[in-house]
Amino acid sequence: MSEYKKKDIDEISGVETTGHEWDGLKELNNPLPRWWVWVFLVTCIWSLWYFVVYPAWPVAGGATKGTSGYTQFKELAASQAEIIARQQVYIEKFEQADFDKVLNDPALYSFATAGGAAAFKDNCATCHGSGAEGSQGYPNLNDDDWLWGGKVEDIYTTLQHGIRVHNDYDTRTSQMPAFGKEGLLKTEQINDVVDYVVALKGGHDAASLQGYDIFQQNCASCHGADGKGLREFGAPNLTDAIWLYGGKRADIYQSVFYSRAGMMPAWKNRLDENTIRQLAIYVHQLGGGE
Repeated sequence: MSEYKKKDIDEISGVETTGHEWDGLKELNNPLPRWWVWVFLVTCIWSLWYFVVYPAWPVAGGATKGTSGYTQFKELAASQAEIIARQQVYIEKFEQADFDKVLNDPALYSFATAGGAAAFKDNCATCHGSGAEGSQGYPNLNDDDWLWGGKVEDIYTTLQHGIRVHNDYDTRTSQMPAFGKEGLLKTEQINDVVDYVVALKGGHDAASLQGYDIFQQNCASCHGADGKGLREFGAPNLTDAIWLYGGKRADIYQSVFYSRAGMMPAWKNRLDENTIRQLAIYVHQLGGGE
C-alpha cells in the first residue's frame, strides 16, 4: 500500500518546493523558462550538425575531417590567392616602371609603399624600430641625414648590397681607423681632436683649437675640411646634432679611439627584386628622402 505524500507548497510564493531545505531555506521547484529550453535544444542540434560538417572530434593522427572538408590551411591559401590576384594587377606595371614613374603614379606609389611597409616590419623593424626611428648604432630613417645618399636609387643600392657585407664588392664600406687602438694618435692628440669635433657640432669656430690641425691631417680626407661629411666615403656630417653612436664627448672619444663598424645585410640574397624596390620607396617616403 503506497503512502500518499502531500505536496510541500511555499507559503509566500505559492510554488511547490523540491523538498530540499538548508537552514530553513527551501528550494522552489520552478520550471525552466520555455524560451531557455528551446534555445538549449537548438544549440544541442546545432552542435551535432557542427560535429558532422566541420573537423571536431579528436582522433588518432588529428581530428575528424568533417563532411565539408574545411581546414584553416585551405582558408589561408584561398585568402593568399585572392591577395596575390589583386596584387598581380599592379605587379606587372610595377616591374616595368622605373623609380621616377612609380613616384609620379599615385596608384603604383600607394602599392609600393604598402608593400614596403609590410616588408619593413618583417625585415627591418628589429634594428631600425617599428617606426624607423632607429636607436644607438641603427640610423633613424625619418630624418634627412644620409651617410650614402637619400635619393631612392641610393637607398635601393644600400638595401641591395648592405653595409660591410663579405664577398659583395658593391657593398657600402666606410673605413675609419681606430686612432687610439691602432696607435695612430697619442691620447692627448685624440683629446684635442675630440674637443675640436665637440666645438664643431656646437656651431663654434674651432679653427683656433689644437685639434684643428690634427683633424685636417687625419680626418678631413673623409669628413671634409669643414667636417660636413662626404657621402662617397660614407663619412657622417660632424657639424649637426645627429649622431649615430651618441654625441656626448665620451661617445665621440670612443668613436675616435676604437672606430665604429656597423653592418647591414645585403637584402638582394634574401628578398626578391620587387620587395627591395618597394622597401626603397617606403623608406624614401618616411620623411627624409631626397
